[in-house]
Amino acid sequence: MSLEQEEETQHGLLLGSSDAVPAFIEPNVRFWITVRQSFIQRLLQWTELLDPTNVFISVESIENSRQLLCTNQDASNPASGDERIQEAWKQSLATVHPDSSNLIPKFFRPAAFLPFMAPTVFLSMMPPKGIKSVILPQVCLYTYMTAFNSINGNRSYTCKPVERSLLMAGAVASSTFLGVVPHFIQMKYGLTNPWIKRLLPVVFLVQANGMNVYMSRNIESIKGIAVMDKEGNVLGHSPIAGIKAVRETAASRTVLFGTSALIPEVFTYFFKRTQFFLKNPGSLWILKLSCTVLTMGLMAPVSFSIFPQIGRIQCCSHEEKFQPSTEETEIFYHRGV
Repeated sequence: MSLEQEEETQHGLLLGSSDAVPAFIEPNVRFWITVRQSFIQRLLQWTELLDPTNVFISVESIENSRQLLCTNQDASNPASGDERIQEAWKQSLATVHPDSSNLIPKFFRPAAFLPFMAPTVFLSMMPPKGIKSVILPQVCLYTYMTAFNSINGNRSYTCKPVERSLLMAGAVASSTFLGVVPHFIQMKYGLTNPWIKRLLPVVFLVQANGMNVYMSRNIESIKGIAVMDKEGNVLGHSPIAGIKAVRETAASRTVLFGTSALIPEVFTYFFKRTQFFLKNPGSLWILKLSCTVLTMGLMAPVSFSIFPQIGRIQCCSHEEKFQPSTEETEIFYHRGV
């Protein structure tokens, strides 16, 4: 099924919108609020959600899973041992956006992140051979990264399509510019120190990806994102929660891309000093690509697990305007991916 066809079926996944059932709470939000997981538990959860096969889950299967979660009483307990319910939770969390209850397009689901990003990061770190070979990988990398951040970020606020498009275009342009800077420096000045040649692109890659998160999701910190009580009832919109959500996501991205770019560079540095490389120089790029895929495959669930999907803010000290709406000491917000 094409992305266009998937987008046309998104409204079929609302399964209980506020117009039909006023007390309806999005199942994914209910899951993340109810299940207070440790880092290890989040890591195991994301290892399942990032399974590339989740990209190919059919719309019909997702709808059946959502129907089960909304109608089965046992599904109200995410820790249920029923395999059907566990599989339904997995499909729902991997494919449906918690804020809008809409289907996430296939190519931008979390499960598609690694297959798209690992080869692109590898190409973006290749030694410069010309302007085209420098700019094209950077444009592909940050175009996908910007779309992924925007689609999987918090979507509880209202934003005009033109406003979002301009913001995303600015994020792609600025991130691409920052990404090509170290390569142009190498082309112009011919850096001789091997460590500077290897580490300079890594530093800029980390900075560009952190900045990309801030720019592509900047509206969240300006307009604020929805905050909820422990039952999932929306109390209002908070810029403080938006700033915290964006900051945490940016931090997790810098950890992911910094590690995924640095480790392959260190490995190739020492590999080039082995006899095997001298006899098989072409094996360098195979090793580097394999190392990039492996490192990113290991670090993706780690980075997604650093912070919980549902963050918490102390109501009394940060969000005084919500105190009349709730007796809880803390309120919740969806961080996004």
